[in-house]
Amino acid sequence: MQLKQLEVFVQVARLRSFSRAADALYLTQPTVSAHISALETELGAQLMLRSTRELQLTAAGQALLHYAVQIMGLTRKAEEAVRAAGDTLQGALTIAASTVPSQYLLPRVLAKLHQRWPEIRFQISQGDSGEAARRVAEHEAELGIIGTPVRRAGCECISCGSERLVIVTPNTEAYANLSGFFPAEKLRTAPFLVREPGSGTRRQSETFLKGIGVEPRSLRVAAQLQSTEAILQGVRYGLGIAIVSGLAAAEYASTGHILIFDHESPLLTRQFYLFYHRGRPLSPAAEQFRRELPRMLKELLC
Repeated sequence: MQLKQLEVFVQVARLRSFSRAADALYLTQPTVSAHISALETELGAQLMLRSTRELQLTAAGQALLHYAVQIMGLTRKAEEAVRAAGDTLQGALTIAASTVPSQYLLPRVLAKLHQRWPEIRFQISQGDSGEAARRVAEHEAELGIIGTPVRRAGCECISCGSERLVIVTPNTEAYANLSGFFPAEKLRTAPFLVREPGSGTRRQSETFLKGIGVEPRSLRVAAQLQSTEAILQGVRYGLGIAIVSGLAAAEYASTGHILIFDHESPLLTRQFYLFYHRGRPLSPAAEQFRRELPRMLKELLC
């Protein structure tokens, strides 16, 4: 088996399409088909079912994908280790992150790291905490930064920093007259904006609400949105109120677009977690990032 064949196979398997894989790899579709056919001939097994509307892997294809992903990950890490063997950290560092870390933490952290190690190329993928953890567990990323703890066999999930969630409302006279105190009763009656069920912010919000006697299922949910940014925009334009990352809300509040309310409950404090594979050696860049991240987050979030 050739590495190029495995690279093509992984892309086709992930994208469920020969044409999309060809576009992603900057190859022609006949070239992609030729690589897959050669791989099937060498292995003596059909890897994909091409007759269905959406391409499907056979049992043999599923078995190969498990190892092909690991082989490609190890190949990438070997290249990075060779490049980083000198005094200068360099190469690609792949990080999978949930929404708030990817949008509001990592851009600030990476800007500082880039000044110190300009030869490192950061590759960030975004999903909810479960998706980010899956990418690390399946060797698609070296590190994960997530907002809720996830358990995966062979992986570590350790706290690396914390922040406060806040209640945010439109900047209207009615809310401004609350003078910084947001009563629980208004949480029950105001239109509410929430994240999707897999969101770490949503889980922490629901824990807080239950802690102050508000049943999350009783909320008047006006909309479920897929990102903190979408929720903040909804709050800004009067769609409803929400509980969001204080870090994310700060800029909107500073420009007067929304109002921020804190609460004395400790349940509004949520952790960020560093997620990585325990049994796989980290590249020099990833190891340095793992060591530096808690200190940098402490400076950023204090």
